[in-house]
Amino acid sequence: MNARLRLTMMAGATIVLLAILAFLLLSDPNAGSSQLPATRFAGAIRPESPPVRFALRDQDGKLITASGLRGQPVIVAFLYSTCENECPTMAQQIRGALDRLGRDVPVVAVSVDPATDTAQSAQRFLSAQQLGGRMNFLLGSDRTLQPVWREFGIEPQKEGREHTAIVVLLDASGRQRIGFPLSELTPEGIAHDVRLLQREAAAPGAAQ
Repeated sequence: MNARLRLTMMAGATIVLLAILAFLLLSDPNAGSSQLPATRFAGAIRPESPPVRFALRDQDGKLITASGLRGQPVIVAFLYSTCENECPTMAQQIRGALDRLGRDVPVVAVSVDPATDTAQSAQRFLSAQQLGGRMNFLLGSDRTLQPVWREFGIEPQKEGREHTAIVVLLDASGRQRIGFPLSELTPEGIAHDVRLLQREAAAPGAAQ
């Protein structure tokens, strides 16, 4: 086989391979891309439930109610202010999601350790995580927080046992829609699902 014929055959084989690759990419829009599907939630769908209810004061003494947050998606995290591992990680993932969204949505952190969480420690936590003005840290006694933990299926922080580390997204009507356990929590996933809930809320005839 002469050199010219060999080069011709190699060029033909290359063209065939390129054609196959192009076909595969066109038949699978997500091939070669790490982007999440535009219409599929990244987090886990929560069981259907009525709108959540709570009325708790934040680190500044402001009363925050679930009903007052309706009309837009809300990010709810369960944290405690003296946590050194999981909670700062969760807070930073949420902060990254807000940065990706380009416009803040309501974010509330619900205390899971009322014995140690105080207004001062919550303020320090928010300052350390650079979330001052972007997150409300909701506080209360064990008695006032128990109904909220029950509603979301949360185990609080206890000696020898870590609390349930999860972030929940509420839709515009105040219903629990999406859950992210810490192991699945990413800024991209949160931002993606918040955008989907925002589109739902903006759709004609959407119930809020």
